[in-house]
Amino acid sequence: MNQSPRRPPRPRRLPVQDRRSTQLDRVQTGALLIIAFAVVLFLLVQARFLLISLATAIVLFSLTSDAINFIARQRIGPIRIPNIIASILALILISTALLTTTSIILSQINTVLTTTLAYAESAPKAVAAMFTWLGQDVEQAVFKSVSSINVSSYLSTAASQAGNLMSATVLVILFVGFLFAERIWFSTKLVNFVGGDPDQADRIGQVMSTIIHRVNYYLLVKTLVSAVTGGMVYIIAEMFKLELSAALGILTFVLNYIPNIGSIVATVLVALVTYVQIGEPAPTAVIFVIVGAIQFVNGSIIDPMLMGRALRLSSFGIIINLAFWGAVWGLPGMFLSVPIMVAMLIICSQVPELRPIAILLSRQGLPETQTEPEYPLDDITHPDIGPKD
Repeated sequence: MNQSPRRPPRPRRLPVQDRRSTQLDRVQTGALLIIAFAVVLFLLVQARFLLISLATAIVLFSLTSDAINFIARQRIGPIRIPNIIASILALILISTALLTTTSIILSQINTVLTTTLAYAESAPKAVAAMFTWLGQDVEQAVFKSVSSINVSSYLSTAASQAGNLMSATVLVILFVGFLFAERIWFSTKLVNFVGGDPDQADRIGQVMSTIIHRVNYYLLVKTLVSAVTGGMVYIIAEMFKLELSAALGILTFVLNYIPNIGSIVATVLVALVTYVQIGEPAPTAVIFVIVGAIQFVNGSIIDPMLMGRALRLSSFGIIINLAFWGAVWGLPGMFLSVPIMVAMLIICSQVPELRPIAILLSRQGLPETQTEPEYPLDDITHPDIGPKD
């Protein structure tokens, strides 16, 4: 006798009340996530001055820690400099460099403000003349629009914000000093934080080591390329005898830290200053082409070649991250956007639940599954002991 084939069992359907309860739980979870994001965003905006200073201090601390760990591995015969002395010297060097850089920036800001006031009357005519080829009506409309801008109010706002730069520098130095002091007990705190599991602590230390190494390499390459670009722009501005040649060089150096759009803004500013001062389209076009070529070669050829695989970030992700942190923290957020994104990529790649985010942030959708321990954990977290032999 032929038996009819057995039908597969039908999946059990949840009762209507259970389905409604599950949907309600999902809605509540989503609402809680939205509320938590709103609260975090509110705190990020309200405490922006403190958080920007802290983030900058962490970046400087990691950069100096990387250098200290490298020096601690070097030996001159039997003599080796203790890490506590190296940390104190590093803090002194950081303080000196920050205070010097802040003084230079403030002096250049004063120069820019004074020069801008001098050219405030002639700037609308110069800008409007750039649109002559579109017709007289367009030229007059541009002239009226530019003339309506209250330059004095913007300059006073810029001057007041520049005054906060010195206080932010002092706060960053204090943060870095306390971070150096915390390095002594960081290993013990980390092991106790994970419940006394040394393997888990070592894994977290390797993730931190990878973040420090990647961010430091990015900053070193970016600083080198930006310094070369700013120096070349300064030389070009001196050749054209621009009054703000030093300020344009420093501004180009600073803006090149902003990914993708910083070099474009710097190039346009150089061309605009040239046209306002000289008032002739031919020299302006020449300096625009030269500076644009410098930015293209340094930013699109030399920078990626030196960066190599150290920065495996999605270009679209960089733009989104840049826009978000720019909206939350303004211009400092744009400078910190890439280091924050590097840390997010490495952390998310190590957490299975967050790995989809790492895939979206990575350039080719293939984030590393394991960290690359640049240094052993003891070298990072035991500064007074020194590296292992």
